[in-house]
Amino acid sequence: MTLIRQTLAALALSATSAAAHPHIFIDTGLEVIFDATGRAEAVRVVWVYDDFYSLVMLQDRGLDPDGDAKLTPEEEARLSGFDMDWDTDFAGDLYLLDKGVGPVALGRPHDWSARVEQGRIVSIHVRDIVTPFAVTDAPLVLQVYDPTYYVAYSILGTPLLSGPGAAGCSVQVFEPDLSAAQEELQAMLQEYTADQSVEQDFPAVGANFAEEARMTCAKG
Repeated sequence: MTLIRQTLAALALSATSAAAHPHIFIDTGLEVIFDATGRAEAVRVVWVYDDFYSLVMLQDRGLDPDGDAKLTPEEEARLSGFDMDWDTDFAGDLYLLDKGVGPVALGRPHDWSARVEQGRIVSIHVRDIVTPFAVTDAPLVLQVYDPTYYVAYSILGTPLLSGPGAAGCSVQVFEPDLSAAQEELQAMLQEYTADQSVEQDFPAVGANFAEEARMTCAKG
């Protein structure tokens, strides 16, 4: 993900620091996968990149030279995994919290693919839950956000629940308080001095802007 954030960094140099974030916009689809025993075992993640970023990425890789927003199977193969070369400390901008226990550990991405739909890159990958568990009436919270707010994520529709053990589970998406998030961001930016680079050391406010999906399961 480091390469993704570096690619467009130069485009923000002429903008003010406060206006420079976020740089990339991603609509995110989520699917929680259950095993036969009713345990949540994985999350499938769909990233739909904004039009401009998609255009830059395609041009940078020499894909879709005719500009018809359609990739050949060979071009799709070249695009697949372009955003999966993660740093070891990158959390994938996906955070799960079991309200009954605590943070949920996720594995590295696998089964990735990519394609272009209506001019936008659609990238898909799967994250295994390291220790599968049964979701109860204590919500499982899913959030997608970049702590530095370089990337702005929004949850696309209502997350899907799939697999033989998904019966009895439901999910609802909640919006953040954007006014409060903006106020806190502005307060943090006011603390920077003239010799500090806000762009290089942007405050970790991404969680304040994050939508969250809360899932509960009533078994039995």
